[in-house]
Amino acid sequence: MIAYISAHWVEWIFAALMAALGWGYKNVSARLKKEQQKNEAIAEGVQALLRESIVENYNRYKEENSCPLVVKQSVSRVFEAYHKLGGNDIATELYNKILKMEDE
Repeated sequence: MIAYISAHWVEWIFAALMAALGWGYKNVSARLKKEQQKNEAIAEGVQALLRESIVENYNRYKEENSCPLVVKQSVSRVFEAYHKLGGNDIATELYNKILKMEDE
């Protein structure tokens, strides 16, 4: 047995190295998947907060049908970020309505 191991020690080291690399890859892959899930959850949460900001600003100024220019600029920045995160629902319609309001 010792003669066999001493004759094939390179193969044994290579096999051990490959096993260690396989374990390392599996570990890194699992961590990466977990981080991707966290990032997706964070993006969804930020998108929801941005949508809420657009809706809140619309509800605040809809009765007067006028909106300060500085608020329109702020809402435009919020909408740009919201849209980059994949948002494209009722907030888009409300954003366009805010932009059509008269300037204060």
